[in-house]
Order: sequence, then C-alpha cells, then structure tokens
Amino acid sequence: MKEQVNFGGFCDRFGDMNRADNFSYEGKRALFDWLEDYEESCDPEGFEIELDVIALCCEYTEYKNLEEFQKDYGKEYASLEDIQYKTTVIGLEGEGFIIQQF
Repeated sequence: MKEQVNFGGFCDRFGDMNRADNFSYEGKRALFDWLEDYEESCDPEGFEIELDVIALCCEYTEYKNLEEFQKDYGKEYASLEDIQYKTTVIGLEGEGFIIQQF
C-alpha cells in the first residue's frame, strides 16, 4: 500500500524524520516538483516514487550559490552548465540549486 502525499505532507515528512532543515522551503518545493515531473516522465499511467526522506537527504544537496558548491567539488566547475554535464541540477527560484550528489 502506498500513500500519496501533497507538498504539505512532503514537508511534514521531513519534520517527522528530524530533517526539516536539510532543505530550505524553496528547496523542498523544487525537489517535490522535480520528483513529480520525474514520475510523470517515466510512466504517466502509474509509476510512483516511494518517499524516503533519509535517502533524499543523502542523495541530494542544496547549495545557495556556485561558490558554496565549489567548496565541496572544486573550482573546475565554473558554471551550472558544467555541473549539469556531471549530474542532475534542480534550479530554485532565486539563486540556489540542488544537485544529485556524485
């Protein structure tokens, strides 16, 4: 049995797992929307992602800007386009972004 969650439930699950601060509100919104789009692109007739907050927190990281990202991955990544050649990048409204860690 699977339970569908809306954005509010998605955010609540992060709080339930003591991970409410792992992503900003904008980050959770972008990640939620990206996951929904991914589900639909895989199979609009019923592919479902199981919500695993701990796995999402291990697999994805939010950065405020490119400089913060470069502290973890190095200056050879001079732009978001450079990062997109290596992994998934989810843009946020404003300056931040989320990457799938690599």
